[in-house]
Amino acid sequence: MPVLSAQLRAAAARLAAAGIDSPRVEAELLAAHVLGVARGRLLLIDDVTEPQAEALAELVGRRAERVPLQHLTGTAPFLDRELLVGPGVFIPRPETELLARWGIESLRGVADPVALDLCSGSGALAVALADARPDATVYAVERSDDALPWLRRNVAGTQVEVIPGDVRDVALPAPADLVLCNPPYVPLSVAVPPEVAHDPAEAVFSGEHGLDLIPVIIARAAEVLRDGGRLGIEHDDTHTAAMATLLGTAWTDITTHPDLAGRPRFTTALKVARASSARVSETSSSSAHHSA
Repeated sequence: MPVLSAQLRAAAARLAAAGIDSPRVEAELLAAHVLGVARGRLLLIDDVTEPQAEALAELVGRRAERVPLQHLTGTAPFLDRELLVGPGVFIPRPETELLARWGIESLRGVADPVALDLCSGSGALAVALADARPDATVYAVERSDDALPWLRRNVAGTQVEVIPGDVRDVALPAPADLVLCNPPYVPLSVAVPPEVAHDPAEAVFSGEHGLDLIPVIIARAAEVLRDGGRLGIEHDDTHTAAMATLLGTAWTDITTHPDLAGRPRFTTALKVARASSARVSETSSSSAHHSA
């Protein structure tokens, strides 16, 4: 019978030759998937069957061709969940967990909150909110016919309600306490890793500068958020200045947060209360009249 340790060494060597960043880790994850065990239990296994060795070799070969690991295992980790993913849906990245954590924290002290996950894809953000806040009402908005089946599978058993439709014009529930969004934001000119080519292009790219959809997200969030409600949007690391400009004076507490590598990755803001805006306008008017 094939020895597992030898199979793992061979798999890691093949993945390393293909340019995979963490070849041993990925070899072990693929082996765990084939054997139906947790990765940590591989140390307890000496031998594998011939069919298992063949299945592992096949998956390693596909991974060496840069098919995403998550497409081979059928799942992607996100916070405390293993989300179901595959062709047709964007694979959630670890960086987006930071946006999810911020969103969860922003709801601290808000009773029975209402939250929206726009451009939901796999439902990663929506499910994270629902898991953390069972008292929340969470809506996941997605237009892709290919992504929607994955979204519905992932939110099954949660309180998340799926709203199929284009975020540009679909009816959204209001008022909300929180809007989160990981939209397409990569500029068309940016070269992406081979694995990203397996993600739907409409979930990755957004025009020449990567900003075609973000103004729409900001406008829709302003429509549905209550005064003092919060918005969090993931974006490209070149978008920091643009985000501040696009948010403008309708938002306050505008903050850009770094990702795991220290690059600007998402921006958060608080919707300005209309009453406060009115008082500011009245004060400005009075000052202008007095000056005149």
